[in-house]
Amino acid sequence: MYAMPVPAMRIDRTSPIPLYFQVTAQLEAAIDSGDLAPGDRLPNEIDLADSLGLSRPTMRRALEELVGKGLLVRKRGYGTEVANTQVHRRVELTSLYDDLDAAGQNPTTEVLKLDPARVNAVAAGAIGADPASPLVYVERLRYADGRPLALMHNWLPSPYADVSKEQLAGDGLYRILRSRGVQPQVAKQRITARSANQREARLLKIRRGQPLIAMQRTAYDADGQAIEFGDHVYRAEGYAIEVTVFDR
Repeated sequence: MYAMPVPAMRIDRTSPIPLYFQVTAQLEAAIDSGDLAPGDRLPNEIDLADSLGLSRPTMRRALEELVGKGLLVRKRGYGTEVANTQVHRRVELTSLYDDLDAAGQNPTTEVLKLDPARVNAVAAGAIGADPASPLVYVERLRYADGRPLALMHNWLPSPYADVSKEQLAGDGLYRILRSRGVQPQVAKQRITARSANQREARLLKIRRGQPLIAMQRTAYDADGQAIEFGDHVYRAEGYAIEVTVFDR
């Protein structure tokens, strides 16, 4: 397979931004936009460095940054290519369905369970309800381009008991809430890692004990009213969470 020409890049030598980082940022943008697609093979380090007037160590560091992010992979005797697309989810109040749809990864959903009156003390505590009050429970398996990516458990207050399986299979939960005039505005979120149990491994088509990213989230509307509690797990090799940090 021939190497793909990379999109034109501009290097500003007067900028305080390191040269390797300028290359990394522009290649990452090309991958995010689809200008470089999964499986595309990049020219070798020497050719890339020469085309931009950079040293080989600078180019090597730029590529290693993207390998470390899971955006590029190196294959012995073959070269460097764009990795299979990983979901890069920024810490913003969006749903997985929205993120996959925006990334062009064809989200589909299998609704495994829908119970309009299930009692769960943990979920009730998260949304500020009485521990004995029935909540709407939803369990879904979310696919990206036909591959299982996430197993999602959600609890909603009782006013949403009329949500149907057809709605949940055809759209994201936050889109359904917005269609009812409910706008998620802020969320409290906890992200951890753990091993897959037998059922999770079967549904996500991975080995038992394989690492998962776990996330618990309580979302609130503009009035501070809790509108849902979610407890989700994601295949670790296909999912990433990006955080921007600031000096305060």
